[in-house]
Amino acid sequence: MQKDVEITLLPHEVEQTELINQKLAEALKLSESRIKGFEILKRSIDARSRKVIFRLQVKVFVDEEAVPEVYTVNYSNVSTAKPVIIIGAGPAGLFAALQCIENGLKPIIIERGKDVKQRRRDLAAINKQGLVNTESNYCYGEGGAGTYSDGKLYTRSNKRGDINKVLQVFVNHGAQPDITIDARPHIGTNKLPHIITSIKNTILNAGGEVMFDSQMTDILIEFGKVKGIEVNFQDKLFADDIILATGHSARDVYELLNKKNILIEAKPFALGVRIEHPQETIDKAQYHCDIRSEFLPPANYSLVEQVGTRGVFSFCMCPGGIIAPCATGENEIVVNGWSPSKRNNPYANSGTVVQVTLEDVQGYDPLRMLHFQSEIEKRAFEAGGGNLVAPAQRMVDFVNNRLSIDLPRNSYLPGTKSSMLDNILPDFVSDSLRAALPLFGKKIRGYYTNEAILVGVESRTSSPVRIPRHKETYQHPQVKGLYPCAEGAGYAGGILSAAIDGINCANAILSAS
Repeated sequence: MQKDVEITLLPHEVEQTELINQKLAEALKLSESRIKGFEILKRSIDARSRKVIFRLQVKVFVDEEAVPEVYTVNYSNVSTAKPVIIIGAGPAGLFAALQCIENGLKPIIIERGKDVKQRRRDLAAINKQGLVNTESNYCYGEGGAGTYSDGKLYTRSNKRGDINKVLQVFVNHGAQPDITIDARPHIGTNKLPHIITSIKNTILNAGGEVMFDSQMTDILIEFGKVKGIEVNFQDKLFADDIILATGHSARDVYELLNKKNILIEAKPFALGVRIEHPQETIDKAQYHCDIRSEFLPPANYSLVEQVGTRGVFSFCMCPGGIIAPCATGENEIVVNGWSPSKRNNPYANSGTVVQVTLEDVQGYDPLRMLHFQSEIEKRAFEAGGGNLVAPAQRMVDFVNNRLSIDLPRNSYLPGTKSSMLDNILPDFVSDSLRAALPLFGKKIRGYYTNEAILVGVESRTSSPVRIPRHKETYQHPQVKGLYPCAEGAGYAGGILSAAIDGINCANAILSAS
């Protein structure tokens, strides 16, 4: 028989199989000899008390041999099947393609950026020279923004789809099996490119197609129904179904839809800065120690505070990470963060952002939030002085409204320049941050310090535009066969939720056929 049980372990005990077996026997009040094996279902760190522990949810095999479940998919060849055009090779597009193959449809992925190998050169130019290739950067290219932005696999989208299926696909393509059990799974930027390439190869081997350096420049529509797309202003591809999975930074796509009078809507988003501390500061506070145990990972945090009517919250926290330049256009500064798989850099960073509502940006233009976002990014670029140098300020200096005489060492490679962030951010964002940061300092010892740096701006937290769709069919209400998908359409927020939405869109196409 099988029984589920929860046990707790000290950090150094987590890898001790014999001790786990003993703990399971004690919890079930059984002889150890009756336990034939176990499977860890979930693993999380509990650091609420001074003694940090791991909590394990375990499936125990009693008086029967353990037979671990193995998730495999045999992808049939779909080279001659009905085509589905997928715009974007991010997690939504890739998982939509895999699901299309499962459903007997042929995916044709159109990606404006380059493959992983070629993309690396453009990222090097961004970091070392401050040069942005507007078609190949941290947001555009094979794997989308997720390839070079950490690989966090945490989501609250439990009811939207099969999270475990997505995790198992990653494992089957090279990710560590631990991502299926950790409470906050994470792959790491150094490992994601190989995994993304492996997923692409699965698609190609099954008869799907992936086209790089291929920008969608028009959608072909007749009598309210999609017929195909134009690529690079000249070539045409035809299909009855299009999944639009372009991510939250493809501004030209929103402009194209608006120009063609295809309904889009302004959408709230969040705006702020990326804040970086020494990792040891966060470790000491979260683990109640002077030196973090070698058996514990670098600590993370999650913070939220209500300031008046606005929420201020941490976003995309990267233990042992770096701050990265993620602009997609010229003369703009956008920052994000990522961590390698070992999370072994000396800094911890997190986006710290404030809610921006539709009432904050007056008007009826569906692109007004996008234009607002763009204007802030241009101000940041001007304040930095060019070459992607980012405006920055020490935390206490920012709260006290004074220019920092100097800046602490930090991980942002293009460089930082001491600036008054008030001159870049809207007043309601600055005021909300100024009120929240000392309160965050009361929640995490050492957080509120002038050794922390605020780097601007964190502006691509989510799409500032929503592309509407029917709840049941996933199709645009005006255009049959057009399936707005994931982050770029306003229906996801991260790798896992985007992948699930891609799967759902592919299944909706099958249901409609």
